[in-house]
Amino acid sequence: MKLFVMGATGRTGQEVVQQAIARGHYVTAFVRSPESITLRNERLTVLKGNAMDENELSEAMQNHDAVISTLGPREVFRPGTLLHDSALATTRAMNRSGVKRLVVLSAAAHFPGIPNRIASFIMRNHMRDSLAMEAIVQANGLDWTIARPPRLTQEDSVTYRSREGAAPKMGFTLSRKAVAAFMLDAIEQKKHVHKIVGITR
Repeated sequence: MKLFVMGATGRTGQEVVQQAIARGHYVTAFVRSPESITLRNERLTVLKGNAMDENELSEAMQNHDAVISTLGPREVFRPGTLLHDSALATTRAMNRSGVKRLVVLSAAAHFPGIPNRIASFIMRNHMRDSLAMEAIVQANGLDWTIARPPRLTQEDSVTYRSREGAAPKMGFTLSRKAVAAFMLDAIEQKKHVHKIVGITR
């Protein structure tokens, strides 16, 4: 498949790119700073672009099978609309270019529960932005999946548990490698369409 990856210079995005190539897919990494991607592969194309520019996105994502977004703010405590604005541009661009499949990264803190309420309060600016992003993703007629992991780690594991509409029980961390594996599995297996999915280790 041809996969269009946004947020490819982030730690989770790098895992998505590497695993997608290892699985035999073609990958377009749409990034603000192409020099940040040191990986070289004949199936990897790196494009410089603005994730909030609908026209740039629409042109770049022509002829792709799916879009994966692992975008996130560098400063989670500062007010911002990066996720909302990029979701708006991305979903509009997808509708224009005819790409229907979208898998996006969100946060388990949106599920109900006391620890989540605490996390939501501490990171309320980021949470507000990611909830706004989720609403846009769900409202644009696309074949979307929203992945909500807990705190992400750099562990060397690709195993995960998933549960549609809720967080799996007793899961407090998940490796970035496993998040990437889930996002790629969802696309390859055509699973979790129009679902918010809790994932954990």
